[in-house]
Amino acid sequence: MAVRAMNTCVIFRSAATPPLVISRRLTTASSKHRNRSNSFLRYPLISHVAIRSYSVHNLVEMVMEELASIRKRGGRVRATTKLELASTGELLEDKLKKGTLQKGLLLEFKKDSERLLLAVALKPDGKKNWMVSDQNGITTSIKPQQVTFIVPGVENFEPTEVSEFVQKAHDNLDPALLEFAWNELVEKNKSVTAQELAEMIFGSAEPLETYCAHLLLSRDEVYFSVLESKGLSVYGPRSATQVDEFLRRKLAKQAAEKEFAELIQLLRSAKQMPLQDKPPRSSWKTEERTWRRIESLEAFAIDFCKNEDQTKTAGMILKAMGLAKTSSAAMNLLIDIGYFPVHVNLDLLKLNLPTDHRDEILLAAESLLSAATDLDEADRIDLTHLKVYAIDVDEADELDDALSATRLQDGRIKIWIHIADPTSLVQPGSIIDKDARRRGTSIFLPSATYPMFPERLAMEGMSLKQGKLCNAVTVSVVLRSDGSIAEYSVENSIIKPTYMLTYESATELLHLNLEEEIELKILSEAAALRLRWRREQGAIDTATLDNRIKVTNPDHPEPSIKLYVENQADAAMRLVTEMMILCGEVIATFGSHNNIPLPYRGQPQSNIDMSAFAHLPEGPVRSAAIVRTLRGAEVNFRNPIRHGVLGLPGYVQFTSPIRRYMDLAAHYQVKAFLSGDSPPFSAGELEGIASTVNMTTRVVKRLSSSSLRYWTLEYLRRQPKGKRYRALVLRFVKDREAAILLTEIGVHASSRVSNGVQIGDEVHVQVEEAHPRDDVLTLKEVEAV
Repeated sequence: MAVRAMNTCVIFRSAATPPLVISRRLTTASSKHRNRSNSFLRYPLISHVAIRSYSVHNLVEMVMEELASIRKRGGRVRATTKLELASTGELLEDKLKKGTLQKGLLLEFKKDSERLLLAVALKPDGKKNWMVSDQNGITTSIKPQQVTFIVPGVENFEPTEVSEFVQKAHDNLDPALLEFAWNELVEKNKSVTAQELAEMIFGSAEPLETYCAHLLLSRDEVYFSVLESKGLSVYGPRSATQVDEFLRRKLAKQAAEKEFAELIQLLRSAKQMPLQDKPPRSSWKTEERTWRRIESLEAFAIDFCKNEDQTKTAGMILKAMGLAKTSSAAMNLLIDIGYFPVHVNLDLLKLNLPTDHRDEILLAAESLLSAATDLDEADRIDLTHLKVYAIDVDEADELDDALSATRLQDGRIKIWIHIADPTSLVQPGSIIDKDARRRGTSIFLPSATYPMFPERLAMEGMSLKQGKLCNAVTVSVVLRSDGSIAEYSVENSIIKPTYMLTYESATELLHLNLEEEIELKILSEAAALRLRWRREQGAIDTATLDNRIKVTNPDHPEPSIKLYVENQADAAMRLVTEMMILCGEVIATFGSHNNIPLPYRGQPQSNIDMSAFAHLPEGPVRSAAIVRTLRGAEVNFRNPIRHGVLGLPGYVQFTSPIRRYMDLAAHYQVKAFLSGDSPPFSAGELEGIASTVNMTTRVVKRLSSSSLRYWTLEYLRRQPKGKRYRALVLRFVKDREAAILLTEIGVHASSRVSNGVQIGDEVHVQVEEAHPRDDVLTLKEVEAV
């Protein structure tokens, strides 16, 4: 039992007595910190004892002098007349280092980076470790270095009473007590231990009071700092200036915690809302602090955190939401609150590719459109009398090429390949050109198109349009009867496209064999001649099935998906492909004869015996086997190199200057020669440009491939369960695991097939699982119906 006096109020405290709490406002005026509003001290009251009244100053001074004297003599603090206590420091150093930690001791240990638990020592576990029973009733083994505090004066503590002990301690934690002690100690510039603080503020150094004092000191962030932590933890009062600063920080921290809690509540609320009621993406950007945190979460979701703060912020949000600290958890949370659409293209976000055009680029594009000056107007030949066919996919926004043909009086076929002429507007080195070079290519995804040039400039100023006068670069070719080139020319032209056809409609017209569309038939005949001639030169046919997907309203959870399967051996596709290859051969020949640096593409022909594939059925099965043997393409910027796969002595990509920057660069070079000027780029400069552009192009190609795969799997996921699909066996991967091609979908996959099934056989499969986000497609062979 102990007696405490505060000012003129006498306060008593005993660990054995049930608490009866009274309050009194602290009113001492020796420091500005003693007048803090709402500071109350609460103490249990004891009656029936002899009382002697002291002023608070005299009492504190007496207690501290006595404690200091005991410490100086190396003695022990006597909490009662019956129980002698060892200091905490003695326990930690003597009992841990000397290996005499005893059963029944009450100790605090560090469970992990965030939790401290109270436990009773049970028994040794090996040479150094101890088995303990913690406040949650869990028995575990701990290392000596995990112990942070040993409650003095405790022997043979019952494990079943730890939880109650902890609860009593927490019931007595009042930060105002710490402020009171600081007020008294800062004037004396005296340090204090947990036991001394317990004696000072509770009037007792009993185990419970000492542990309470330890908790107050170890958790304090304002009034005290640790002066000595090895063995005996000694705490010193901070100066008034320091306390003011730490209080300011504490208030700022509390405000930030409140703000963070409000964000978490907002996230939980948005997560529970129906889809139509979720806040729009823009609403998360209105308040700067909220936006910074959402931005951190987004950066974490796409593995693109700029600094450690973003990673930490995202981790805090995920933890508060009860989620794992993973990018997929962050992505799903952003989807759940409506910030990301369900089918968000994470690859597009991760790659950080430019999708929008800057304002200055858009202004420059508008300036070009309004000026509408054709730099090559005087040199253009008028080809508006020709019937012109533009053939492309039905959703094509930019039309780069169109075709014309006629039969000459000697029976030979003459072809005109018209290519859009963006260089009539855009000059090398201009702001529009530099931006196009940075992008490298247009991005075509099932859900969106991101053009290399600003959309209005590409569509209205560059693209070929039906029934409109259009600037073009026209490659005209006269073919010999065997399909080889007899004559060619490259000229600036003006054309007026007659038809804009899809591949499907062009194929239908060819099958109808209409007399009024004889030009289309001539083009098809020319394509057949060219294919035969190229095969004679060693060309390798790799025609297969591909799929194409168009997604409408991709931000909707259930957008419309249209899937098209394209056979590269289809008549219209063969026609266009052969004409584009023919154009590439002419430009390579033209460049070589005139010493023009160009991106001459080649592909070394693999040393393969084509007869080795003769046993495989023509089409996708044979093509797949051949493609696996081919070597990568090469580029030379000074001279043509053989393109073995195409069967050509040289080849230059020239037919997509609105969509591909290297095609545009080839146009700059050829157009300069046609104008009598020097090419804008040397071979070395072209090589440097190609190096940068090709890196971007490869990234875009991977993005396009992954996006097509995603939407293909989403399409399959939506199909009726149990639906059967026809598939061709392309090869065996291992045992009966086969690489297959779903012919009705145009997608490659794998599946186990029955014994007896051979390469080239058709099997039937059904979808077991389709998870587009995880790129999982599981198929099972089934019997044909």
